[in-house]
Amino acid sequence: MRRTKPEPREVPADVRYNSVPVSFFINRIMKRGKKSVATTIVYDAMDIVKEKTGKAPIEVMDAALKNVGPIMEVRPRRVGGATYQVPMEVPASRRMTLAMRWIIDAAAARTGNSYAEKLSAELMDAANNQGAAVRKREETHKMAEANRAFSHFRV
Repeated sequence: MRRTKPEPREVPADVRYNSVPVSFFINRIMKRGKKSVATTIVYDAMDIVKEKTGKAPIEVMDAALKNVGPIMEVRPRRVGGATYQVPMEVPASRRMTLAMRWIIDAAAARTGNSYAEKLSAELMDAANNQGAAVRKREETHKMAEANRAFSHFRV
């Protein structure tokens, strides 16, 4: 186990929207170090969102991340010989990470033309409290609610 926790890296804000969450989003979409490809995909998706909703794409993305981010999740905890699923509150950084991961996974699973279109559709759905990413959050909350009896095992 580590002796100390590593300090979180400072991620610079993205160029177009001057937003750190957008920069995180670009880094999450990036595969094999191809940042320019990931940046193009995210910016194209944001343009589609702006075109279809008429709102600022940054607001839509913030709403989507807020709607998809889980408040509670279950973590396994061994007590004696049994492993219990203990519900715990999700820290803010993990909440954002999970929200981004779920939105990206849901967008990839969609059927559609380009990845930018799929991503924009998922962002708009998540901002309206719909879609697969929001369903994933609901499942996580249901699991935490179902295992509320084990909440006294919190670490």
